Amino acid sequence: MMINFRAVSAVAPCHVNSGCPCKKQCYFPAIVIAKDFRICTPFSMADMNEVLERQMREFRERRHRQASGKRAQIELDMQIVTAVAMLDEENQRCRSSREGRDSNVDRHRHSRGKNLLEDYFIPTSLYSDVDFRRRYRMQSHLFNKVMHDICNYDEYFVQKRNATGNLGLLPEQKFTAVIRMLAYGSYADQVDEIARMRKSTTLESLVRFCDAVETLYSRDYLRRPTPRDLQRLLQKAEARGFPGMVGSIDCMHWQWKNCPIAWQGDYGNRKAQKSIILEAVAGFDTWVWHAFFGFAGSQNDLNVLGQSPVFNEVLRGEAPNITYQINNIVYQNGYYLADDIYPRWTTFVKSIPHPRSQEQKLFATYQEGYRKDVERCFGILQARWAIIRGAARMFDEEVLRSIMMTCIILHNMIVEDEYDYNSEDVYEPDPMNTALTRIYEKPMGPNGEPVQHEPLVKNDRVMTRMIDRYMEMQSSYIHERRQVDLIEHLWAGKGNDGE
Repeated sequence: MMINFRAVSAVAPCHVNSGCPCKKQCYFPAIVIAKDFRICTPFSMADMNEVLERQMREFRERRHRQASGKRAQIELDMQIVTAVAMLDEENQRCRSSREGRDSNVDRHRHSRGKNLLEDYFIPTSLYSDVDFRRRYRMQSHLFNKVMHDICNYDEYFVQKRNATGNLGLLPEQKFTAVIRMLAYGSYADQVDEIARMRKSTTLESLVRFCDAVETLYSRDYLRRPTPRDLQRLLQKAEARGFPGMVGSIDCMHWQWKNCPIAWQGDYGNRKAQKSIILEAVAGFDTWVWHAFFGFAGSQNDLNVLGQSPVFNEVLRGEAPNITYQINNIVYQNGYYLADDIYPRWTTFVKSIPHPRSQEQKLFATYQEGYRKDVERCFGILQARWAIIRGAARMFDEEVLRSIMMTCIILHNMIVEDEYDYNSEDVYEPDPMNTALTRIYEKPMGPNGEPVQHEPLVKNDRVMTRMIDRYMEMQSSYIHERRQVDLIEHLWAGKGNDGE
């Protein structure tokens, strides 16, 4: 039978070892012969040192194996974490965030954003300012101003990290996608190659951009003419031979491709197309002073005029009081040049359908030429923003209205930025009054204070003053009288020059 020996790790008197049969004060290490049997065996000091050294070596080897095992476990854990992260990233590329949607595509938006900055938005850009103006429809400083204002208004356009910690799209990418859709009439899928944006992101950017532009700039760029604006308009009109003219009025149709079936009867125009009508008043510089959008395409200009707020200030008595002379006769209130469909009101000057005399032919030629300001404005709008030249593809009428107002606001901003008002349009040194025209911002009473007008309904009673002003505005006699005076005034100023 084999006996296993195991050395005890400490040297103690044998009487301390309860298993030792001798009861003496010996200091020899105890040797375990069996499980519960110990005897004292005399060892030399060399043997005892050898035992201790062997124990220390075993202890160091055991600690070394434990440390090596921990390091191997840590390395294995790191490899597992890395593998799981790589697998999650691969799965994220291959699957969408919601079940049933298309797989996400890595569009390399960061590299494309860097290229876009190098192309247009750095001092040493690849393309010149002329290329930027042609493709973005405005100068770079105006674009940067709009981008800065909208980023402060809506954080959606600011670059930030998404839920996975990755940086999102640059503001320049979102604004470029929106401007390309407005300027070129592109589909949302077409700008994906330029801005690396999904269709849903592009459409959301378009809607948010239009809402921000309309909110931020409507007050300044869809305002009614101020006295100084009126003075500039009237100076130009007087030089043209039409004192008191503040612009020309007309309507434009925007075809609606995706008009709901239930509405197609109301929105169908005479060309069997579904469209929405825009009523606008434009000046000589194609600035749009009045824009009202949303009429069904089946209506004509008269129906639109009956619903338009273009003369609300006149009826309430809040319009600036304009006094001018034509053929030595004093008239009040300005007027618009209009085509034949508009009524014979004091607020319109129309052409002569069949002129006979030379004076009438000259008047018709000039009236029809200057009335083209609003037609020219429509042409510039459609050329600058191709989205309103083609058929509208949105389903929501409110979104279409926001897009139209955004295009008009941006158009006015570009006109203000690029039109040279100081070229040859200053005809008199007085900046507020001309020889034949006087402007009063509010009608003045005999005491020198502005007249306070009464509302239409007060204490459940209809105030007749507004109705009287409406009847005065519809006076065909003043319309005819002023047209005759304009014919004579224009012939006296232009006819003798052989024009």
